[in-house]
Amino acid sequence: MGRVIQFEERAVAHLRERLGVIEEANQDLIAFARGHSGAVSAIHAAVLAALEADSIEALLHVVTQEWPLILGIDAVALSLIVGEQGFRSDGNGVQLVEPQILARAIDQVDGVEMRTVERGHPLFGPACDLIRAEALIRIDCEPPLPRGLIALGQRTEQSLDARHGSELLMFLGRSLGAMLRRWLTDPRPTNSATS
Repeated sequence: MGRVIQFEERAVAHLRERLGVIEEANQDLIAFARGHSGAVSAIHAAVLAALEADSIEALLHVVTQEWPLILGIDAVALSLIVGEQGFRSDGNGVQLVEPQILARAIDQVDGVEMRTVERGHPLFGPACDLIRAEALIRIDCEPPLPRGLIALGQRTEQSLDARHGSELLMFLGRSLGAMLRRWLTDPRPTNSATS
């Protein structure tokens, strides 16, 4: 007579193993969704804060002083070429920079670049030694309006989701570009009561 081979125990063990893998993947997906939702909310809050600025100076303050708190990062620097002048703005104020240096930095970024680094981009100024993860966001406006870079930095290395993160950061950069265009083409606050 033949021998009966027990497959049931093996099959149950295999199914339990597969269930464990699926459960782990499900938890990863939930964590990603929560993180992505938080990132979307932070980007929207940053754009809304910038929209409330009532002057170009207030806009620069929001970007360099308030965005780090809103976005949960350590440093923000904004560099712009306006006409023949180059500027870099961060938490310490506005400094003049050679426009050729900025143009080279801008031309090296195609849309959004996110990366971990040993040392942050020089546009962070004195804070560059502390930066271990950065995102560079290109701002393009039609001449004679400015073009530039937003540099967002963190002191700790971060695992970056390039696809979803770059879309959000591109939205942030385009929003800031639109606000800069508004303030540099018509710097007067609109007042509907005088219209």
